[in-house]
Amino acid sequence: MKIMALDCFNPQDCATIVERINSLQPNTQRLWGKMTVAQMLKHCSIPYHQIFDPHFPKAPLMMRLLLKWFYKQSMVDTTPYKQNLRTAPVFVVKDEPDFELHKTALIDNVLKVCQLGSEAFEMKPQITLGPLTAAEWSNMLYKHLDHHLRQFGA
Repeated sequence: MKIMALDCFNPQDCATIVERINSLQPNTQRLWGKMTVAQMLKHCSIPYHQIFDPHFPKAPLMMRLLLKWFYKQSMVDTTPYKQNLRTAPVFVVKDEPDFELHKTALIDNVLKVCQLGSEAFEMKPQITLGPLTAAEWSNMLYKHLDHHLRQFGA
């Protein structure tokens, strides 16, 4: 099964993503999983921190190689993530973050990627998977957002 992946570099598609994020409220309940909506917003910002924070810590070499060899394709294609997958430790949010702060931050990151455009991401190295095409970046970012927005009915 493939999802209809939106293009994270297309302004109309970005507007659709932002609209879905804006539909969330502090009391929005999850349909599956354990995260609260505020934790999900913070969690969804982590891939953007990996992109924009040059000091974001890399996973150990062996972990990066395993992810690249065995999981890269499933992370960059358009097959939806299954519900209740185990979350990598770096993506786990244990605190109860400020909803509005993280909602705004996530929207800002979505718009920043869109504004930078596909050219800025073509063969840009991803912290774990290495160089990705702009299409792979878009698929990976959208697929993760879509998974969690669907988790909260957005």
